[in-house]
Amino acid sequence: MPHSGPLHLILLFALKLFRNLDISRAIRAKVLVMASALPFVKRVWSSFLATSGLEPILIPRLKLLDAVPGYVKMELTIEKSHTNRLQILHGGTVASLVDLAGSLAVSSRGMYSTGVSTDLNVTYISSGGKVGDKIFIESKCHKLGRNLAFTSVEFFKSHKYELFARGTHTKYIAAAIKDENNRLEEYKA
Repeated sequence: MPHSGPLHLILLFALKLFRNLDISRAIRAKVLVMASALPFVKRVWSSFLATSGLEPILIPRLKLLDAVPGYVKMELTIEKSHTNRLQILHGGTVASLVDLAGSLAVSSRGMYSTGVSTDLNVTYISSGGKVGDKIFIESKCHKLGRNLAFTSVEFFKSHKYELFARGTHTKYIAAAIKDENNRLEEYKA
């Protein structure tokens, strides 16, 4: 079942409740971190836009909607540059989004440097839409190990929240995990 609203709002509501309860600082800190993953992921996305060759050209208007450790939700309005000769969302655009969304899911766990791809798979279920349609993308980082990170990505048509594609993305992170900009302790899932 798709998520029914911004997770960070639920977490912020929980924080307000915690102020009135005698709950350990560790629990309050965990909720605060979960509510604050979005700014970190936006910082990583800004770095992609500033330094990458592909993302600024293909998907500069991708919107980050929500992020908690291990999960990121995005929105994209399909543009002409995202389509194939049938004027529908190009499979290559979807594959590029699996790569990026998997990387952003890794970043939601505190990785500023998100490693390099070792495996990427896409399953196309139906057409993603045409120019002007909005799609939602949800990515998850299932495991962040010492060497590899494992992610999955799902694509939904916005008008029905109907799944039209899904992918997996494995990343080699052994070198990236040493980046001084990482915040691994702050964003544990």
